[in-house]
Amino acid sequence: MATPTAPLGGGPTVASLLAAASAQVDAIDAQALLLTALGRAAHDRAWLFAHGEDPLTPEAVAHYRSLVERRCHGEPLAYILGEREFFGLRLQVDARVLDPRADTETLVDWALECLATGAESSPRVLDLGTGSGAIALAIAHTAPSTSVTAVDASREALALAQANALRLGLTLRFAHGSWFDPVAGDQFDLVVSNPPYIAEDDPHLAALRHEPRVALVSGADGLDDLRRIIAAAPAHLAPGGWLLLEHGWNQAEAVRALLTQAGFESVQSRHDLAGIARCSGGRWRTSSAKLRQFGFSLPPQEAKDHE
Repeated sequence: MATPTAPLGGGPTVASLLAAASAQVDAIDAQALLLTALGRAAHDRAWLFAHGEDPLTPEAVAHYRSLVERRCHGEPLAYILGEREFFGLRLQVDARVLDPRADTETLVDWALECLATGAESSPRVLDLGTGSGAIALAIAHTAPSTSVTAVDASREALALAQANALRLGLTLRFAHGSWFDPVAGDQFDLVVSNPPYIAEDDPHLAALRHEPRVALVSGADGLDDLRRIIAAAPAHLAPGGWLLLEHGWNQAEAVRALLTQAGFESVQSRHDLAGIARCSGGRWRTSSAKLRQFGFSLPPQEAKDHE
């Protein structure tokens, strides 16, 4: 027979508080929140099991109750804890930026694959809409030979990304502005972005109310910012450079069509761990390649000049 659990705040021990809170929020979340309330690392779950019968002070119980209540109201766990692990890096996050999702690691994996197969010794990478810096920092950390630029239209988001870079000891270039505006005249070997891609009337937005709407919503069909990035990217990509984009679960076909229409080659999508087409991208062709596509040929020297 199961042992009855005390109401949240009524049980004086670690175990009784966890049992009560787990009826309100996910058990893993309940554990992380209790560790935070006790001033311990949120991943130190072994401590909870070793100290299940430890009594807690009324102050600790009250603090824990407040954290659980925030989670019950839909606030992301990362905001409450003040951090999120992404691609092996522990990042500071808060309501200034999106809560980085594990799905976005699919984009990082693809970016690193492109960099590993490229010929450049110090490839230039641009992360558009960097937010917390998750993508840019993961690339800079894993591929230290890269030169990474991170752009965001929010000064508050850039401040947080810069703080994460400083804490992790990573050197990146940060620029404030909308999409490619801050890097006018620059070219890159790889451009990555996790832009807003939710339609403005999407019913799921209610569950995301704690996150910055400007980083989520992009027009009637969710594709406005993806269209802008794809249209502007060719002017900022070196010949053979890649553009990789995260998008919604049902947008892969539309994004691939936009890439193809813009003149990208090797257009394809990549799936996340749930088997959903989470990212799409393509490679920017050289001038001579475009001419050959339409049946023209150039003398060797002219072809070289066009490339």
